[in-house]
Amino acid sequence: MSLFKRLATWERDLRQSYNTDLSTPENRRRAHIYNLWFDHAILRGLWTNEFEVAPGVWRSNHPTHKRFAAMKARGIKSILNLRGSAGAAHYLTEKESCAALGLTLVDVTLHARYAVPPADIAALIEAFRTIERPFVMHCKSGADRAGFASAIYLMVIEGRPVSEARKMLGLRFLHVKRSRTGVLDYILDLYEARHAETGIGFEDWVQTEYDHAQVQADFEANFKPWF
Repeated sequence: MSLFKRLATWERDLRQSYNTDLSTPENRRRAHIYNLWFDHAILRGLWTNEFEVAPGVWRSNHPTHKRFAAMKARGIKSILNLRGSAGAAHYLTEKESCAALGLTLVDVTLHARYAVPPADIAALIEAFRTIERPFVMHCKSGADRAGFASAIYLMVIEGRPVSEARKMLGLRFLHVKRSRTGVLDYILDLYEARHAETGIGFEDWVQTEYDHAQVQADFEANFKPWF
């Protein structure tokens, strides 16, 4: 095994040893370290990447407990978590914070570096239609998944054109198109071209024409991301 692979394995194992549940004081201590340093909450305590997408609809990076409390104080009712609910320390901490503050937590799963499956997009749209407002949607950094979800919200719920919606994926939110997360821009590129031809709506396009496996294969074959 190369030195790079050994270091990567060591880092992964170290990270996972701190990614624990909250069942004991020691686990809680380790989970706090994981959230703070491995999941980068130390940065998100100072930097929010928060933006109002539409009236009563906000996007953000993953809030700390203090920020959840501030959101509650300003009238936020619900939190839409785009990172899934697999049981990682950051999710368990978020779930605990929302329960303590009386915030409704809704979970969906999006991917930043892979073309999102149609079922996950459908679940996101359903969440948009049923979640209590005002709400905040978040991923980890608030750059990629939050941007893609915000674009979908504007197109499907607000009826905005894709040309406007795609601005949710931009450098101002630290989204870098020339990276592997550029697959999210590519999805919008494909939809925009198809909409120009047929006028099809985004939701109908996803349900009837979008093939996420083919989109991913085409993206990997035709684009050379910087990282």
